[in-house]
Amino acid sequence: MGRRTIGTLMLLAILSVVGVVVIQLLWLREASRYRQEQVELNHEQALQLEKQFNDRVVIALTDVTEQILSITKDPSDLYDAVKQERPNYFAVTINDTLHPYLLESLLKKEFSRRNIQEDFEYGIYDCFTDSIVYGNYVAVDPVDTDTLEHTKLQKLDKDGHYFGIFFPNRKSTLWEEQRSTWTWIFPAIVTLIVFGFFAYSVWVILQQKRLSEMKNDFIGNMTHELKTPISTIALSSEVLGDPGIVNEPERLKEYARIIRNENERLRIQVERVLQLSTLDKESLELKREMVDVHAITRSVAEHFQLPLLERRTELKLDLQAPNAMVYGDRVHLTNALTNLVDNALKYGVEGGRIELRTRNQNGDLSIAVEDDGIGIKKEDIKYIFERFYRVHTGNVHDVKGFGLGLHYVQHIAKAHGGRISAISEFGSGSTFTLLLPLARTA
Repeated sequence: MGRRTIGTLMLLAILSVVGVVVIQLLWLREASRYRQEQVELNHEQALQLEKQFNDRVVIALTDVTEQILSITKDPSDLYDAVKQERPNYFAVTINDTLHPYLLESLLKKEFSRRNIQEDFEYGIYDCFTDSIVYGNYVAVDPVDTDTLEHTKLQKLDKDGHYFGIFFPNRKSTLWEEQRSTWTWIFPAIVTLIVFGFFAYSVWVILQQKRLSEMKNDFIGNMTHELKTPISTIALSSEVLGDPGIVNEPERLKEYARIIRNENERLRIQVERVLQLSTLDKESLELKREMVDVHAITRSVAEHFQLPLLERRTELKLDLQAPNAMVYGDRVHLTNALTNLVDNALKYGVEGGRIELRTRNQNGDLSIAVEDDGIGIKKEDIKYIFERFYRVHTGNVHDVKGFGLGLHYVQHIAKAHGGRISAISEFGSGSTFTLLLPLARTA
């Protein structure tokens, strides 16, 4: 997929999401305005209906209390006997115990007379036992009340006897307003989820686009790196095929050297591609053994003698770790260290200096490779260990590569239970530090 196609898709997707968000906001604004008008009207109506219901209940309970006092021949005053404790709970003070069946009969009659068509529960408080004596659940519609879950009536801070009436199906106006608020919050939450999913999709597309570009760069670099030595070897072979070349031993020797060097260059490139295929496996198989990292370090330094001489670069070994033994794969550790030194040589300045030092650090072996080369910009540091990623150096330093070396080093470090880190200042060189756990001694 080309950049223009991706750009077009991104633009259309952004416009679509912006359109959805704008329409959602406009709809919410209009709906909120309409809801506000309805809420004001409904709230007023609800309060009025709720007040009417409460007044009818108070009157009915007052009448019930009056009838109870007339039956018990109690001359007590009815003033302030009925109290509304909660929106759906009423309490009535009386002066003596009361039989539940009598109370239920009076409540049914008065509620029916006052047109109170609501299920209710009642209970009687006995101050002698300090407990609520449960009465019954009375339903408007015929139901099996034995299967209903009865409410535990709340004891009130009252002296003496009282009975309570609870309407389980009545809700307060405030609760209804809070519940309706959630119906408006839900669309906003859904919109945020959609927007988050879109942002994540955009991030994935950009990551895939970046990975695709790096792969294309890798293929281009690999093609160039393989074609150049092959062409050189082919030309040198043609020259060596000339019968007269035997009469020019120096020239023959030079072309033989060219073929040998280009063949070594091909071997190195193939080895790097093989490293890539190794990393593509689900699990990296390591042939673990006791490895002396100092010995590996000296071997790598010897391997780079000729390239160092050609670039007039000094490689200093500062091997001060008292313990340099790790339990790992000798070949992979050698390749990892070779990649680090190779990078330091390629990105270093001609006539410069590379330092390779070892230290023991908190049970780990620290292997640092420091150069005085071109360095790495801060914005590139976080990407240098990604596969195929290559720092764009422009005309500062013409370096060829596949962008696999540091990724391979990181993979090998993790496989050995270690890690790789880098610090760099652009224009002042870089330091790569490989930390590996020391081998346990018996």
